[in-house]
This record gives sequence, structure tokens and C-alpha cells, in this order.
Amino acid sequence: MLRLADMLDWINRIVGNTVMWCVLAMVLLQFMLVLARYVFGVASIFFSEGVLYLHAMIFMLGAGYTLLMQGHVRVDIFQSRLPPRGQAMVDIFGHLVLLVPSMLILLYWSWPMVRRSWAILEGPISVGGIPASFLLKSLVPAFCVLLMIQAASGLLRDLIRLQRGDDAA
Repeated sequence: MLRLADMLDWINRIVGNTVMWCVLAMVLLQFMLVLARYVFGVASIFFSEGVLYLHAMIFMLGAGYTLLMQGHVRVDIFQSRLPPRGQAMVDIFGHLVLLVPSMLILLYWSWPMVRRSWAILEGPISVGGIPASFLLKSLVPAFCVLLMIQAASGLLRDLIRLQRGDDAA
């Protein structure tokens, strides 16, 4: 089970390390836009939407990696005081009752929108923008899938912790 969890982690690790470069690209693009607008008096809707697309990619595709790195906000009222088995049970509850069902619901309700967008190769958000809204909308199911992959990895590790009663996973 630990090997499978490692393989699932690897997926989000690769995506997360790739998405990190989007942060640099977004900052550079935003800098270029500000420079072009206030120094040269030139504005570009296309590149402005580029910042929006990169921002969406960072948050939507980076969510699974953030969960892998324990970077999500966690309201820890009592879990830190529990023994490893108790912590594992709380995490299992969170994965099975909160995270996975919400991702399945979001995936179910967003899929028709994404499918329609791909069917017509939906164009730009604004006139002169990036002619690929279908790619932007595809981030929603990707977000769901990446979070469910990380939930499966976390669930496997929590089951190992529950079985062993320690922090081995």
C-alpha cells in the first residue's frame, strides 16, 4: 500500500513542480504588462488573460500538491492531542466524508460545462483574449482528479498508520 501511495504522491509532485514555474511566468508576464501599459502606453487583453490563466493553473493544478505538502489550512482543535491512530481516524473521516464526496459532486456538475466548451472549442473570455476558454474550464475537473488522487494517497497512508499505530507512513 505504501508503494501505491508513493506512486500517487509522485503524480502530484510532478504536477506541483511543473506548476511552480507558472508562478514565475505569471510574475514576469504581469511585470511586462505593467511596464507596457505605464511606460509605453500599450495594453493587451490577450496577455492580461494570460495572467488570469496562469493564476488559475497555479491554484487549480497546485491544490493536490499543496495537500501532499500539508499546506492547506487545517482547523486543528483536538487532532494534535490524539495519538497517531486517532489522528489517522480523523484524517480518514476527512478524506472519505468531506474531501472525496465534494470533489465527486464538483466533478459531476462541472463536467457538462467542460464537455460543451470542448465541443465548440469555446473562444476567448473577452474580445482579443486567449481563444481557449475550454482549456481554462478544463482546470476544474483536473483540480478534482488531482485532489482525489492525493486523497487516495493520504487514505492509504492513514490506513497504514491505523494498522501500525505509529507515524510509519
